[in-house]
Amino acid sequence: MNTICPKECKHKMEADDSVHVIDIREDFEYDFCNIGCKNTPMQTLLDTSDDLDSSNTYILMCQTGKRAHALANLLKCEKGLQNIIVMEGGIENWKEKNDPSLILE
Repeated sequence: MNTICPKECKHKMEADDSVHVIDIREDFEYDFCNIGCKNTPMQTLLDTSDDLDSSNTYILMCQTGKRAHALANLLKCEKGLQNIIVMEGGIENWKEKNDPSLILE
């Protein structure tokens, strides 16, 4: 599974328009705390995965990385998408590495 650290993810978000970070947490989780990327809950993204552009790179993130790893595996194995990356440790790791001011609780 391809992974990316939060610092590198932040850099790619700022530098590359073909990289799309998708927060796959549920709406209520995203509404409480987010980093400004697109929110598409896990099941919704799985249901609409045929709409993903294979020329783009997608970085998946969740709370801790577990859901993102599971979804990335499904998208690769069942949908054949190879341009999926998981942000290590999710938003909790983002807070630790990039933005200690985020309130997660």
